Amino acid sequence: MKDIYKIARRASGLTPDEITDALMRSLEGRKLKKVLILPPDFTRYHSNAGFITCIYYKALKAAGVEVDVMPALGTHVPVSRVQAEKMFPEIPYEALIPHNWRTDVVKLGRIPADFLEDITDGLWHEEIDAEVNRRVMDESYDLIISPGQVVPHEVIGMSNHAKNLFVGVGGSDMINKSHMVGAVYGMERMMGRDNTPVRRIFDYGMEHFLSARPIMFVLTVTTAPGGNIRTHGLFIGEGRECLTKAVKLAQKKNIDFVDRGIKKCVVYLDPSEFQSTWLGNKAIYRTRMAIADGGELIILAPGVNKFGEDPVCDALIRKYGYNGRLHTLEEFRKPENADLRDNMGAAAHLIHGSSDGRFSITYAVKNISRAEIEGVGFKSASYDALSRLYDPFTLKPGYNTLPAPDRSTGLPTGLSEDVYFIPNPALGLWIDRTRFSEDG
Repeated sequence: MKDIYKIARRASGLTPDEITDALMRSLEGRKLKKVLILPPDFTRYHSNAGFITCIYYKALKAAGVEVDVMPALGTHVPVSRVQAEKMFPEIPYEALIPHNWRTDVVKLGRIPADFLEDITDGLWHEEIDAEVNRRVMDESYDLIISPGQVVPHEVIGMSNHAKNLFVGVGGSDMINKSHMVGAVYGMERMMGRDNTPVRRIFDYGMEHFLSARPIMFVLTVTTAPGGNIRTHGLFIGEGRECLTKAVKLAQKKNIDFVDRGIKKCVVYLDPSEFQSTWLGNKAIYRTRMAIADGGELIILAPGVNKFGEDPVCDALIRKYGYNGRLHTLEEFRKPENADLRDNMGAAAHLIHGSSDGRFSITYAVKNISRAEIEGVGFKSASYDALSRLYDPFTLKPGYNTLPAPDRSTGLPTGLSEDVYFIPNPALGLWIDRTRFSEDG
């Protein structure tokens, strides 16, 4: 198949008809009996992958093709019925196959230790098992369609492509160790960039273990001002080039540069998308390169009611907390902390979710106690109180000049303050422009 690229020339993005036309062209000339679609889960709702998955599903079913749909959950909880009705309205909920990253995978081979030492500047010395859901290797599938969004990402640099396979429908060793590689190497060395060590791990896996599988990537670059999805680019291909081109567009559309470090940043977490700090900490990952030393990050999180996405990770977060990279690595190396070493993905998450004391982090919540929030290393505040001071429904994205309140009383002080507001941290990356170059 010849790669298909469509880039919008208008600010409103590609139209549904333009997207549909490209998707139908990607199926031309194929004799298909059975297809597997691997869309992202609801945490990538604004990817427009739900619409894309529905178009493929309807067209293939109408042509008499057997279609299986398995959301690429990674370690997330399965898509709920309510989420599915919003993201995949044309697909019966019962048709969505859940992926279990602990039990549903097969081992394909190993990423060798010497390769990992080379790409991490000697910071990582263990081999990694490459694992994917067994359905990816099922030869009864004539085509595997992997839709998803290319956007800045804290673990890999820029999300999607092979990550959708080796993490989205991958197994524990790859998920845990790839996340830990990223944490050890340093997220600020990778976010917003293409050829990072973690990306090279997945590229290696594609080249050595999945090159013979009929995998077609359908990658979007989107923004969502006011919650309205705009698809600026659609990149369809079976190789690496579609990702390379999508990354270049995403770097333009999804990275917001600020001219100076942000002193106060307020991030809103939509309760339909963020119910855990495991997901909500994107507010930290995506802003850490923009917040000034000594600055303040306020996370308005009305839907957050837990820490981990599963009981094991939740317990580890409660036990070890978000206490900085050096502290977490120290705990990780202690012989008695086998639970942390057995869940490297959780250890990496703890590293990612701390500012290392560079700026303060306040979670404003409704459904977790102050003691619990402070127990994992964050400051705690009432959502109702802080949302009155910083109303997420009236603030505009970017800088806002507001009356400076007395935080203890909420009363005006007669002063003003600049507040930088982000309505959805999952859609981009914010950087003090002195901290970044595209080449890394």
